[in-house]
Amino acid sequence: MSRLRILYVAAEINPFLQVTEVADFVRKLPQAMQEKGMEIRILIPRFGVINERKNRLHEVVRLSGINIAVGDEEKPLIIKVASIPNAKLQVYFIDNEDYFQRKHVFVDKENKFYPDNDERAIFFCKGVLETVKKLGWSPDIIHCNDWMTSLIPLYLKTRYKQDPVFKATKSVFTIYNNSFNYKFDKDLLEKVKMLDIEDKMLSHLKSADFEGFVKMGIEYADAVLKAEESYSESLNKLFNSFEKEKKINVLEEDDNFESYYNFYNELIN
Repeated sequence: MSRLRILYVAAEINPFLQVTEVADFVRKLPQAMQEKGMEIRILIPRFGVINERKNRLHEVVRLSGINIAVGDEEKPLIIKVASIPNAKLQVYFIDNEDYFQRKHVFVDKENKFYPDNDERAIFFCKGVLETVKKLGWSPDIIHCNDWMTSLIPLYLKTRYKQDPVFKATKSVFTIYNNSFNYKFDKDLLEKVKMLDIEDKMLSHLKSADFEGFVKMGIEYADAVLKAEESYSESLNKLFNSFEKEKKINVLEEDDNFESYYNFYNELIN
């Protein structure tokens, strides 16, 4: 049996950046799967708080240079890479001067939510898929973590459906309690659009908020996971609204992530 190829996508990972518990999870799970014989890649944004010199990031010129469309604008994609100390894991970083060269992650120094976080998420999701294409590496599973990655399942089922790199790729979306109260501008849907995406496919995003992004991830992912035992009341209502059409899985907590190993294998068989 060939080795499963799993791509992990998240907004953060230890030791480069930790804002929430996602960073720990995305640090431990890929290593556990690699130790079980799976082939792993990891992609995160290169937020400005990540120190390039200290973490030994360097640009991968052969992967950089693509332009990513966000609405009417095109922004250049820069790819950097670094190794996780004491692990045989590389992390690829999606970078762009306009979106990620700031000294804060999702809020500014006055704790105000960046109004272009939607564009940053769109750029990141599209950039992930274009980077994987350039790598020429076909993942069996793309495991998306948290709201910033929630558009990847949609893009896999539409724009990238016919692409040979992704023709057999399944997506997993894990939901966390990392909500925000901000509402994005009404042009969000136009910015998210790509070829093969019709307006009705984006109906969940009309709310232009955190829950809208989460709904998109649930709707289009091949499997959905809860990362935590308890959620906010609004998220619990959201889960209930999908009860009939989508199973939202809870995996057992275990030290060596055996439940995830079994889950991945079941998903592709």
